[in-house]
Amino acid sequence: MRMGRVIGNVWATRKEDGLQGLKLLIVQPLDAFGKPNQTQFVAADRIGAGIGDDVLVTSGGSSRYIMKDNPIPIDAVIIGIIDSTEVERGDYDESSDRDD
Repeated sequence: MRMGRVIGNVWATRKEDGLQGLKLLIVQPLDAFGKPNQTQFVAADRIGAGIGDDVLVTSGGSSRYIMKDNPIPIDAVIIGIIDSTEVERGDYDESSDRDD
């Protein structure tokens, strides 16, 4: 899983039958500190996420099976909306590199 922020919508009037009823959203991946860290991608949504929501996304083979008996052609699916996160500050904290 990875974290991301929904930054847009994708509308497709014609799509694979298995994708009917799925909302397609543009997701900006985030690191543990909430900073963008990769290229945006499209993810299917079945839980009601919207622009500005921080979300959990799963990708790869597991995302194809959001419908139990009917695998569908998707690479990523939103599986949760994040309420909050907590990160312990340590040696990996990017702010420790600042010259104060």
